[in-house]
Amino acid sequence: MRFFLILGFILVLAAAACQGPPPTQYVLVVTATPEPAEATANSAPSPTPTSSATNTPAPTPTVDPFPTPTFSQIQVAEQVFERGRMFWIQPRKQIWVLQQTEPGRGKWLVYDDTFQEGEPEFDPTIIPPNGLYQPERGFGKLWRNTPELREALGFGVTPEFGYVSNYEYHAGGEVRDGQYVPGPGYHILFSLYQEKFRLNEVDSTWQQQ
Repeated sequence: MRFFLILGFILVLAAAACQGPPPTQYVLVVTATPEPAEATANSAPSPTPTSSATNTPAPTPTVDPFPTPTFSQIQVAEQVFERGRMFWIQPRKQIWVLQQTEPGRGKWLVYDDTFQEGEPEFDPTIIPPNGLYQPERGFGKLWRNTPELREALGFGVTPEFGYVSNYEYHAGGEVRDGQYVPGPGYHILFSLYQEKFRLNEVDSTWQQQ
């Protein structure tokens, strides 16, 4: 009797093992699709795309090709003569002769200063009239070696003296097709007593202003 009870229990366990685990159940929940939310009065509007700014090139400044005047101060020496005067222009190592042909104007002559230290500074055989002066050093060498200049100027009415002068140069020429073409200009020089002289390159003349 006990044998049949044990056998029956084994058969029940075998049947339960054959059935396997209970199936898994899935539940699908279906909900309604929500309507799009309406914008409220306080909602900020979406930014409207704007077109990028156009980069406009800045206008190119107009450059005047004509040179500007030169202003400076230069070391000079001066001597006044009976009919003109001489200027020694230190930056150029030149002697500028202003030969007077009429009051306040005349010829402008340019010479290199060739005087060297050790050369005779004056000629002792030349005796100027009372109250007049024989030019010396560079002025004297030029004056003695250039008879026509000596005759045109006469003797000095002052000795030679040095000082610093205001100086200007104003270029000449013209602008053609946007390009500067050099031409004769003019110089402005001042005497010790601030007399103003204009020296013109175009015709080698001078006038007192």
